[in-house]
Amino acid sequence: MGVIESKFADIVWANAPLSTSDLVQLCGARLGWKRTTTYTVLKKFIARGIFENDSRTVRVLVSKEDFYAKQSALYVERSFGGSLPGFLAAFTSQKKLSEQEIREIEEIISGHAK
Repeated sequence: MGVIESKFADIVWANAPLSTSDLVQLCGARLGWKRTTTYTVLKKFIARGIFENDSRTVRVLVSKEDFYAKQSALYVERSFGGSLPGFLAAFTSQKKLSEQEIREIEEIISGHAK
């Protein structure tokens, strides 16, 4: 998903359920879009099963958190053969983790340990 599509999705996630006319107004004000652009992008998200337009009311089918979790998993799968350690090694080679980030990652790992 591109940056503009991300901004569109954030508008929907933050305001849903909302009428299509409200969505057109929000996208016009925040993104400078015309009605046709808003509907074109909305149709793409509907086709992907992320949002629905039921009787001119836009509703969320996939939460923002679930969407980005799936996108992250797909990225790790495609780019690192599904290896989370491989991803973390690549990520941390370019960015030093803070002590707080390290503690948070350790908590996540220990929460999933069996």
